[in-house]
Amino acid sequence: MADKTVHRGPWTGCAVIFLQSLCPGVNLLSLYKDREQGKFIVFKVIKLTLTDSAGGLGGYEILKVHDADPFLGVEVKFEDVAACQQFLESYSSGAVRQSLSQHACRLLALPQDFTVETQLKASTHILDLYLDKLELCLQHIHLSQPERLRDEEIDHLEQQLQTQALGPAPQSTPITQEESPVPSNCFKFQNRVFEDRMLTAADVQSFSNGVGRQWKHVGRALGKSCRALKGPAIDNLAYEYEREGLYEQAYQLLSRFIQAEGRAAKLSQLVKALEDCKLTSLAENILDIQP
Repeated sequence: MADKTVHRGPWTGCAVIFLQSLCPGVNLLSLYKDREQGKFIVFKVIKLTLTDSAGGLGGYEILKVHDADPFLGVEVKFEDVAACQQFLESYSSGAVRQSLSQHACRLLALPQDFTVETQLKASTHILDLYLDKLELCLQHIHLSQPERLRDEEIDHLEQQLQTQALGPAPQSTPITQEESPVPSNCFKFQNRVFEDRMLTAADVQSFSNGVGRQWKHVGRALGKSCRALKGPAIDNLAYEYEREGLYEQAYQLLSRFIQAEGRAAKLSQLVKALEDCKLTSLAENILDIQP
């Protein structure tokens, strides 16, 4: 069977994502080519989008970002069929474009109506034409093996991203010094302290816009402390709002959590659930953490 052929043994494949801004005055290719800082920020937008859509940091690597005027081409090597499949599902649902727009708006300070046009290719095959045939897309990607190692420029950008994520080297402190306790009305995220508060309508909207197909996983994480989301509640929401799409399903999930928990529905609980589901970039967006 075709699916057994694709899934057997070590699985690798290659695809190229082509990106073009649909916003007048914003050219992703020029940003990447002309400014050193612009190059890094555009790369970070791409990396965060892949992390969101492929389910984490593993299972893929960016080999090269190149000029495909008017598009910006991103060559990606997939090293895990599950990561590739999740990416294809996110791409098919529109979550990849949504994530790209969201990260670009935040990191490049672009207007909220910023959108991108995308095209996905494996060798000569335009996968946008076969998105309803997941196994066929996987097979085309699997048959398109990478012809190069990772570009030196990408190595440099990855290292720069890692350095930024780690932050400045900590100052040496006496061994007897203890970490300051977090106040009861605050919580800690990425070694920073934030004031806790009730969830707002803006939080619900940001969550619904950015979570995509991961809303069920976040719901189950929230369900550990919320009786209203235990058992079949999440599957019932998925069925009830299936025709309205992912945004409405996510919106109803968080609304039900707030309705059930009342004043106890706190920002810290949502951020913790997003962390548990490896959706830290969405948590950053909700917390409005600037790069």
